[in-house]
Amino acid sequence: MSEPNAETRILHAIRAIPRGQVAGYGEVARRAGLPGRARLVARILGQNEDPDLPWHRVLRSDGRIAFPEGSRGWREQSQRLRAEGVRVEKGRVRGLKAARDLDEVLWGPSR
Repeated sequence: MSEPNAETRILHAIRAIPRGQVAGYGEVARRAGLPGRARLVARILGQNEDPDLPWHRVLRSDGRIAFPEGSRGWREQSQRLRAEGVRVEKGRVRGLKAARDLDEVLWGPSR
């Protein structure tokens, strides 16, 4: 069995972000086993046409929405995040700590 390609790994990492949580582009790349490839994550998201992909859960590393403020994408991402209970203020998510890895997302923080 062959290993999944980079795009497949990134899409799996995005789908693994739980409802009501977020991750930065770099964090998604790291979770996909591609550290340092945040721009690849952004490019794959920009080309994605799957309406079920939770793209709105991916943000800049400082918690900001990457779309230009006030744009259609910016408004949609803000609305989707708020619908999941995420606090968004002036285009930035506040008060959430991204999980360190997929194991922490699935099983909770290590002791």
